[in-house]
Amino acid sequence: MTRKLISSGSEFERKAGYSRAVVEGDFVFVSGTTGYDYGTMTVSPDLVEQAEQCFVNIQNVLAEAGSSMADVVRVTYILPDRDDFESCWPVLEKWLGAIRPAATIFEARLLNDDMKIEVQVTAKIRE
Repeated sequence: MTRKLISSGSEFERKAGYSRAVVEGDFVFVSGTTGYDYGTMTVSPDLVEQAEQCFVNIQNVLAEAGSSMADVVRVTYILPDRDDFESCWPVLEKWLGAIRPAATIFEARLLNDDMKIEVQVTAKIRE
């Protein structure tokens, strides 16, 4: 299988030298994804709403890559304040509760102070 790059069309991807996702073999590597709503071009000030939007965005990219949320094998969460993580648990349970991928959480500043969570996943492509 040939390497496939998936782009959101953002100029930032070109400038920063990355892809929204990369398909390599039967794996999809999705870049860190924030809760930015591309439909409204806004980001909610609410962490839980941002977490939900992260997974909507990830689901869309996985579909474009020929995968799905059910195929996620690894997830990484990055939050500026780790104490906020528990408030996201209902969203995480909704999207990943039945899948239960390997997971890691980091506390780190994000690129924009309006962003309260970033989520990165790796998924398989099922034949």
